[in-house]
Amino acid sequence: MIKANKKKICIVVSSLGKGGAQRSSGLLSQMLYDVGFDVHVVSVLNNIEFPYKGKLLNLGELKDKDNSALGRFKRLRVLKAYFKKHNFDYVIDNRTRIGFLKEFIISKFIFTPKKTIYCIRSFKTDSYINSNPFLGRLLYGNAYKMVGVSKVIVEKVKEIYNFENVTSIYNAISAEDDHLKTETNDTYILFFGRLDDDVKNISLLLEGYSKSILPSKNIKLKILGEGKDLEMLKLKSNDLKLASNVQFLGHLSNPSALVKSALFTVLTSKYEGFPRSIIESLALGTPVISVDCKSGPNEIITHNTNGFLIENNNPKAIAEAMNRFIEDKELYLQCKSNAKGSVAHFSEANIVKEWQALLK
Repeated sequence: MIKANKKKICIVVSSLGKGGAQRSSGLLSQMLYDVGFDVHVVSVLNNIEFPYKGKLLNLGELKDKDNSALGRFKRLRVLKAYFKKHNFDYVIDNRTRIGFLKEFIISKFIFTPKKTIYCIRSFKTDSYINSNPFLGRLLYGNAYKMVGVSKVIVEKVKEIYNFENVTSIYNAISAEDDHLKTETNDTYILFFGRLDDDVKNISLLLEGYSKSILPSKNIKLKILGEGKDLEMLKLKSNDLKLASNVQFLGHLSNPSALVKSALFTVLTSKYEGFPRSIIESLALGTPVISVDCKSGPNEIITHNTNGFLIENNNPKAIAEAMNRFIEDKELYLQCKSNAKGSVAHFSEANIVKEWQALLK
């Protein structure tokens, strides 16, 4: 039944493709739409891959046609006209926000500050807020809310910028099909995410895997994703004499079946926000080995209960954790049985209630 007088929400995204933040934005549009909000999505880039709900304004189509300075000015005019036409109750900005002048124009003349919620989706907060505290406060100090996807992000933002309008809301887990087919002839562990070694540090994963007993037991490492460092990582895999053990699978928009079939998944990032790969893995009953990077993993993983939380930048520690999961069957099965229940509180039903409260 269509609800009368429902509030109008605009979610602004860099794109709806190839990343955890983008997937989370699409999921947020579905969650808010399903509880009765009139949802609009504005995408800066013409990359629409993940599911979403609501009306879409794809500025990326205009960008593909004309990305000159005049073209950028025209897109800002289109966006301003769209906002004026719809008079949104709230705008949720999920973009990375870099470049003071551009963001000053958007925050002061395109968005309405008192109706705007700025999301911070990485511990690398200067991708979302100007690193200069004075300029950061100038841009966002009078926004309705700043929403960090982890408690550690919120603490960092409060410390640097002295914001009072900041709160945390975790990413939600989308409902998964319990009847996923998981037949496979391979025994493997899995990394899935963007192949950007400066962030995801997949080199560390390869080093840890090479020092473990897994290659000798023919337990493969599958790496699922695309990115700028694919060829470099293939070369590193060859240098470590892992060519027959490591498989690079490319990008899948829905990796659930592969995740569910894995023995466990691994995250070795230098920093995160609130990593979807961990909560999606656990939700499918697959335990996780993660480094204790900032931020997110230690707010999800309980060591020896639903996975392992280990020291970062230590390939030996990664190898030892991998070996434990293979050699200690009882501990492995315990973590596997705990996995799904350990992330139940990140369900769509729970997280959307927090958004509803924020959107009043």
